[in-house]
Order: sequence, then structure tokens, then C-alpha cells
Amino acid sequence: MSKIIEFEDSLYRDKAGQLYKCILEIMEKMLFEQVLQRTDGNQLKAARILGINRNTMRAKIRKLGVNPGVYKL
Repeated sequence: MSKIIEFEDSLYRDKAGQLYKCILEIMEKMLFEQVLQRTDGNQLKAARILGINRNTMRAKIRKLGVNPGVYKL
């Protein structure tokens, strides 16, 4: 529990004014990785599951630094 409090404190201190964006990017990256894992790296299927355009999916993958090839069979 103390590790979580330390992490939270560091986010408030280090990411002042950017906390929302930082947390959103962390959660978004985990979501994209999970969906890509479930679709064996298929970006079109992942985009459909997420309800976004394929091009949006690819742009976000690049922005977040996600490697879809890791999830391919």
C-alpha cells in the first residue's frame, strides 16, 4: 500500500498539470496491448473491438510505443 501512495505522490509532484494526460496514456497503452493480445496482433480486429478506425488504431499504436508484432502467433 505504501508503494501505491509513493507512486501517487510522485505523479502529483512530477506530473503537475499533466496528470490526466499521463494516467490516460498509461491506461490506453494497457488497453491496446490487451486487445492486441486477444486478437493475436490483428490491428483491424482490435480497432473494431475498440470501436475506432483502423488508421486511428495505427496512429495510437505508434504514439504509445506499442509493438503489435509481439502479439502475433
